[in-house]
Amino acid sequence: MHFPTKISIFFILLFQAFFAFGQVRVDLSEFNANSGATVTQSKQLLEITWPLENGNSAGISFNLDGRSELIDQLQIAKDGEVYQVAEQLSPLFILTVGERDLSKGSGWNIFFDRTAYKPYDTYKATLDAERIKLISQGARTIIQVDKMNAGNFSGHLEISLYHGSSLMNMAAVLSTSENAKAIIYDAGLVKENKAWNEVFWADTEDYLNSDKPLGIDTPSRNLAVKYRTIIGEGEQGSLAVFPAPHQYFYPLDNAYNLKYVWYGSDYRDIEPGFGIGIRHDMMGDRRHVPWFNAPPNTQQRLNFFVYLSNTKDGQILEEVKAFTHGDQYKPIAGYRTMASHFHTEHMDDVLTHKPIPDIPGHVKALRSMGVNIMHLGEYHLAGNPRDLGPKRLPELQLMFDECARLSEADFLMLPGEEPNVHFGGHWMNLFPNPVYWIMSREEGKPFVEEHPDYGKVYRVGNQEEMLKLLETEKGLAWTAHARTKGSTGFPDKYKEEAFFHSDRFNGAAWKAIPADLSIPNMGRRVLDLMDDMANWGERKYVIGEADLFKLEPDYEIYGHMNINYLQMDKLPKFEEGWQPVLDAMEQGKFFVSTGEVLIPEFSVEGKGSGESIQLKSNGKAEMKVKAEWTFPLNYAEIVSGDGEQVYRQRIDLSDTKAFDHQVFEFSATLKGRKWLRLEIWDVAANGAFTQPIWIE
Repeated sequence: MHFPTKISIFFILLFQAFFAFGQVRVDLSEFNANSGATVTQSKQLLEITWPLENGNSAGISFNLDGRSELIDQLQIAKDGEVYQVAEQLSPLFILTVGERDLSKGSGWNIFFDRTAYKPYDTYKATLDAERIKLISQGARTIIQVDKMNAGNFSGHLEISLYHGSSLMNMAAVLSTSENAKAIIYDAGLVKENKAWNEVFWADTEDYLNSDKPLGIDTPSRNLAVKYRTIIGEGEQGSLAVFPAPHQYFYPLDNAYNLKYVWYGSDYRDIEPGFGIGIRHDMMGDRRHVPWFNAPPNTQQRLNFFVYLSNTKDGQILEEVKAFTHGDQYKPIAGYRTMASHFHTEHMDDVLTHKPIPDIPGHVKALRSMGVNIMHLGEYHLAGNPRDLGPKRLPELQLMFDECARLSEADFLMLPGEEPNVHFGGHWMNLFPNPVYWIMSREEGKPFVEEHPDYGKVYRVGNQEEMLKLLETEKGLAWTAHARTKGSTGFPDKYKEEAFFHSDRFNGAAWKAIPADLSIPNMGRRVLDLMDDMANWGERKYVIGEADLFKLEPDYEIYGHMNINYLQMDKLPKFEEGWQPVLDAMEQGKFFVSTGEVLIPEFSVEGKGSGESIQLKSNGKAEMKVKAEWTFPLNYAEIVSGDGEQVYRQRIDLSDTKAFDHQVFEFSATLKGRKWLRLEIWDVAANGAFTQPIWIE
C-alpha cells in the first residue's frame, strides 16, 4: 500500500466515476476529490488515505478479489515514515435476536423485559462483497460494502474515516421487516491466524496488562477492563478496538463490569479465526435484560471504533482515554456536576452492620469520575419507607448523618428518595436541607408537629399535603423514568393536577431508556416529553438521572451514566443547606451531557436557558453556542414549539473534527413559537442538551 497524490489518483476520475475490477465493483459517484481523502485502485486493491494533523495521514486498503480478507492493510504515515499497523483483517459481527414484549402499556419504551430468558437466535453476519461505494460527507469519508446478512437482518458494512484523526467506525447496518425484535451484538476484527504480537488492556484497577498470544491455538478470553478497550500490537504499531462509550450499554439496574471485551481464537465457538473485539454478556445483570430495540425496517448500526497508532506497549490507550476524558466529567468554570437517582442502599448496609470502609465504594467511584453532587434515592428496596415513624425517623436521621459525613471538599452527597406516593407513578424528591416526613397520616394525627428528638416532623396523607410539604420546605419533585418502568403513562396522566402545575414539580428525568441503535442519539422518550411539557404551557425542566443500584470502583459505571452541569460558582456546604442546587434546577440553569459534548455557553438574543425573550418583528432570533467535544460531531438541532407542534431545525456538523471547540452562531425563525432549546450529538451518539428558553 502507498500514499499517492491527488493528481495521480484523480486523473482518471475526471472521465469516469464508476469502475469494476475483479469481483468487487467500486462506486465513486459520491466521492469528492477535493475532500482531503485520496483514492487509488488496481485490479486487486482499493486504497484510501485520509488526512491527519501536521501533514500526516492514515490509510486503509481493501482486497477486491472477493476471496481474501476484506481489509488488506491498515497504515499510519507520520513524519515521512509509513507504519503498517495490521494486515489481512475482516470485521466480525455476531448478532443475537430475541423477542420484544410489546403487550404491555409501555410498548417499545419497555424496560421490564427479560429478553435473555426467552428463546433467541445467534448469527454470524456474512459479507458478500459485491460493491464498495465511497461517499464524501464533510470532514469524513464513508465506505459502504454491500451486502451483509445475519438471519433475517440484511444490509451493508459501513466504515467511516474521520479526517484529522486516525479514528474509524465500523458498523454492520442491518434491518429486518419482522416486528417485536430485540437484539444485542458482539463485534471485532479477526483474521485466519495471529494478527498481533501482543494484546494489551487496562484491568478494572487501571493497571495495564498484556498477553502474547500463541496464535490460532490461543482460546478466546473475555476480560473485565477499564475504558472498554482492547489493543492489538503489531510489528510497527498498535490498533485499539472500543465501543461507543454510552450507546453500547443498554439500560440495566446494575452497572456491573460484565467483561465487555475479548481476544483470541474460536470466539463463542462461532468465529474460528483470531480476533480482538467487544462483547455483551447474554444475561446482563441477571435482572431485567431488555437488550436493544430493533423495530421493523429500522437501520440498526452494530458498530465499534478503531483507533490507529504507531506507538507500542499499550501507549495508544492514553489516546483512546482522551475521547472520554479518562472516564471523567471535565470541570467547567462556573459549573458543578450533579448525578441523580442512586439506589445504593448504603444506609441499609450501615443498619445491617455490613463491613463498610470509611469511604464507601460508590463515593470513591463517583468522586474519581469528577461528580461533585450525588443525589440519592435511598430506601428503595430496603429500610422502612412506609413506616409510621418509629423505624423511619431514625433511618432518615442515619441518611442525613451519613450524607453529612461523606460530604467533603468538592463532593456533596444529598439525601433523597423515590417516594412514589400520592402523586402517581414514580417520582424523585429533593429538599434544600434535611426534612423529616412520614409518607402517610393516621386519623387524628397533625400534618406537622415538633418531635423531641427530630424537631419538625411532617405526616403526609394525600396529594394536597404532599404539595404543601414541598411548598413549605421549598422542595422539588419530578417524574422518574417518565413514560417507562413504574412511570408508564406518567406524567401525562396527572398533567392537569394542581401539583403538576406547581413550580414545586420541576419536570422529569432523562436516561437512555429504551436503547435503539438506529437513532443517532441516546433516545427520544424523555426529550419528546420535554417538548410535550413545553407545548402544554408548563415551564418544566429535565434533569439527567443514572437510576443505578450498587456501585463500586471496578464497575462499568461511566458507560451507564450521564451528568448535569449546574450553573454554580461554589459547591454548598452540607451543614449550610444546598438551596443553590435547587435554584439551578428550578430555574433551568443547567445542561445535561453524556460527558463528551459540552455546552458551557448557550444564549438566544442574549438570554440563557430558563430565561425569557421577546422576538423581533420579523420573528428571527440569533443564537450563540459555545461547545467543545472529543469525538467528531454529527449534528446540532434547534427544537422549538408553538404550543401544539414541535419543529426541528437540524444543522449538519460533519465538517467538525475530533477534540475541538467552537463558538457557533445559528439563526432561527421563531415567529409564533413559545419556546426553544438545543441538542448537540456526536458520531458515537454522545451528546448534550440545554433546557428551554421561553418566548413571550
